[in-house]
Amino acid sequence: MEQALSYNRTPARNSYDLVIVGGGIVGLATAREFLKRQPGIKLAVLEKEADIALHQSGHNSGVIHTGIYYTPGSLKAKACVAGHKEMLEYCDQHGISYELCGKVIVALDESELPKLAELYQRGLSNGVQGLELVGPERLKELEPYAAGIKAIYSPNTGIIDYVQVARSYAREIQQQGGEIVTGCQVMGLKDRAGHSVLNLKVDINTRLESEIQARFVVTCGGLQSDKLSRMSGKASPVQIVPFRGDYYVLRPEKRAMVKSMIYPVPDPRFPFLGVHFTRRMDGQVWAGPNAVLAFAREGYQRWKVNPAELLETFKFPGFWKMAGKYWKMGLEEMYRDYNKAGFVESLQRYMPEVTGEDLLPGPSGVRAQALAPDGRLVDDFLIQHGPNVAHVQNAPSPAATSSLVIARMIADEAGKDFNFADEVFRRTF
Repeated sequence: MEQALSYNRTPARNSYDLVIVGGGIVGLATAREFLKRQPGIKLAVLEKEADIALHQSGHNSGVIHTGIYYTPGSLKAKACVAGHKEMLEYCDQHGISYELCGKVIVALDESELPKLAELYQRGLSNGVQGLELVGPERLKELEPYAAGIKAIYSPNTGIIDYVQVARSYAREIQQQGGEIVTGCQVMGLKDRAGHSVLNLKVDINTRLESEIQARFVVTCGGLQSDKLSRMSGKASPVQIVPFRGDYYVLRPEKRAMVKSMIYPVPDPRFPFLGVHFTRRMDGQVWAGPNAVLAFAREGYQRWKVNPAELLETFKFPGFWKMAGKYWKMGLEEMYRDYNKAGFVESLQRYMPEVTGEDLLPGPSGVRAQALAPDGRLVDDFLIQHGPNVAHVQNAPSPAATSSLVIARMIADEAGKDFNFADEVFRRTF
């Protein structure tokens, strides 16, 4: 059995070569990548929660994506296809369990066949291996309870526990001399004489205030990414709007109804994939999620409200432009959120024999959706960088699958401005 990890509660020093803000899977992968490139640097990962990977990294469906959905040539497409391969290799090397259970993307009627064909061609263009277009007979072999007249079968789509992956990254960081500090919230980030000063609230018990210096800073703040950018004096090109997704889980005696994963043909106008059925590493089957506006950035419960954050969303012009475009879809999602029968009806389109009695309340997640001022839902990865600070502004799904590749992207972008060989810096710190 692997030894449990422990983390610092306060920074061990008052100056660092590099500080990573955010202990999610992308922040940890980034810290790991920098330590590989620059062995011996003084590096700290700062995480405001009491443990790592407690937000998007620990509240996702646990899917190892292959890269079917994403626009050919986009960062997402490139990162996902390469990231799938590297994630499997990493897990094999580090003894992390996963399963390539496959998935089907089903067209329910003739009207969805053109979109399905387009999606299939997109997957081929992105270099996704093993894709098949299958008819109803083969679909019934793969998923006996699934509806549909045609489907894309992706045999290499997998499932995993990404918290285990995050902990493995953390273990490597510590083995390479990096420091991970939990219960440490960044309250301020400013430039002073060519290096960054971070004002911290540290120690989850006493909430002491502290200050450290860093020559370079990379923020991977997820739900707080735009706030961190503004702290550093950089105008964020986007604002984070949180969307909550709720799941139901199939009763244990009904889990055999789903062999792998059953997905809809997605609406290309919207970044959410729609309700689907997903197997989990612990044997559970999740059904969902919906996608509704969360009333707090970390609003995992329906009635959790942060008035200041909600007002922030409502004051953003891009939110109302988005709402004007997607209001009908938004009302449908809200209806399903408050009405189980409506949720079940959506699920029955893809698996007609499932009933409300087959479903138990499940977990929730919150997606950090980057929104542009013109109301555009930012779909691709977005990294903002400058002389001594870089901000990961948008890293939605498939960020977990692609975390090793995204980390290289961040290090490459930051490397254009970060100079770890600066002898003056070495003497100063």
